[in-house]
Amino acid sequence: MKPKFMFKITVDILMTAALLFLVGYQFWEEAAHEWVGAGMFFLFILHHLLNKNWHLSLLKGKYSPARVLLLATNLLVFLSMAGLMVSAVILSNHVFTFLHLQGGTPFARLLHMVSAYWGFVLMAVHLGLHWGIFLATARRLLKLKQPSRLRKILLSSLGTGIAAWGLFAFLRRDLPTYMFLQTEFVFLDFNEPILFFYLDYLAMMGTFIFLGYYGSRLLKK
Repeated sequence: MKPKFMFKITVDILMTAALLFLVGYQFWEEAAHEWVGAGMFFLFILHHLLNKNWHLSLLKGKYSPARVLLLATNLLVFLSMAGLMVSAVILSNHVFTFLHLQGGTPFARLLHMVSAYWGFVLMAVHLGLHWGIFLATARRLLKLKQPSRLRKILLSSLGTGIAAWGLFAFLRRDLPTYMFLQTEFVFLDFNEPILFFYLDYLAMMGTFIFLGYYGSRLLKK
């Protein structure tokens, strides 16, 4: 496997790990949150540089429904990341204090909240749109054979179960409320066990990976 491809995969894994760290704001120090956020933005730029051929091909070829979905998702991810970075710079108490920015805090808090939750959902959908590549890569690295029909059914059932759990957690944790600005404040449970929190968020990520993966397959057919 080519080193460049493996480097791309590593960058994607690091971005996913950073995303999961950042959603658990209440468990980590504010300074750590800011530094990891800045690191994720750097990885986001690197991700685009490594995939420059995709940008160069935007005006080439026909746009199938699956390609339109991919383009729309990528544009929305870009907007959410831009919103996160702008609001993070304004709200910063550690990383960007040297800029001496003043004012705009109330707006920045709302922008950060909306961008964070939409970004989480959209990045999971983006992963789902490329999930086939990750599965193929894992099979090559682990030298796995094509799964049998029974194993495919079991894996699909597991994926469906995780997606259902994630949907339940998505509604129970009121993410739509934050995404559509139905409140100006996020409820943070500082006493919640970290394990339960991250299991829910992994399941929610699984929900939108599931929707992105099977939605793309459906459109391709």
